[in-house]
Amino acid sequence: MKAKNDFHIYAIITIIFWSLAYVLTRLALQYFTALSLGFLRYFVASCTLIIVALIGKIKMPHKKDLPWFMLSGALGFFIYMILFNYGQKTVTAATGSIVISIGPVLTALIARVIYKERMSYLQWLAIIIEFVGVAVLTLMNGFFSINIGLLWLFLAALSLSLYNLLQRKLTRIYSALQTSAFSIFFGTTLLSIFLPVSLTEVMTAPLIQWLYLAILGIFSSAIAYVSWSKAFAKAEQTSQVSNYMFITPFLTSVLGFIIADEVPEPSTVVGGGIILLGVFLFNYGGKLYGYRVKGT
Repeated sequence: MKAKNDFHIYAIITIIFWSLAYVLTRLALQYFTALSLGFLRYFVASCTLIIVALIGKIKMPHKKDLPWFMLSGALGFFIYMILFNYGQKTVTAATGSIVISIGPVLTALIARVIYKERMSYLQWLAIIIEFVGVAVLTLMNGFFSINIGLLWLFLAALSLSLYNLLQRKLTRIYSALQTSAFSIFFGTTLLSIFLPVSLTEVMTAPLIQWLYLAILGIFSSAIAYVSWSKAFAKAEQTSQVSNYMFITPFLTSVLGFIIADEVPEPSTVVGGGIILLGVFLFNYGGKLYGYRVKGT
């Protein structure tokens, strides 16, 4: 039982660092352009993972699996970042948050088709509760805008969901370090098209911006994605891991208050409480009733 539940700590580590990334990204974007920051963040992550790979003597993937790693890198880093940035240009932050939050739902639905993974009715109810929590957190004090940006953000959420599913597939063959490292390597290679403008910006960047890049690259990328892959390797179902993504908006608000003095709204407390209730119900609801709820 303990081995099956090990994925929780890895998923939580990732969500903490990803939530931190949202806060630091807002601070870094005060100086860097969005596409430049994307390349620099994963360039730092790649350098970190190259050192780790050399020390740990990590083996190259089999040739037949290289296309899967290339696709993973494209979906999780290159395509996702471009779609998300384009989407955020035309919608409010609140709208962007709620559209991206459908990622775990899409992951669960696609996993149901591809991997035949079944979820209990109680878990589906938990996802609905979590989604309501995200809606309360992001829209209670804002407005939902409708425009072409919604399409880009939906495609970004779909890209991230497919990345999650590929991680599930690859961690059945390779270690979490191999899976995440080579995915990031390929993603960074694609992002290198933004190298020229990135060099211009980073050479004149203030010291504090270099610190943001280091944290984003080492902790919010290298460590976070390795931990995320480790969670997929240990979990029985893809949705058990991806479900933790619902916590990100709430935790981001908390870290924003601690780091950037962004005072949380009442919606943060209410929405965050609903999200945490849903996450608890998803992972432990069946145990509270003392039986396994029949799945769909």
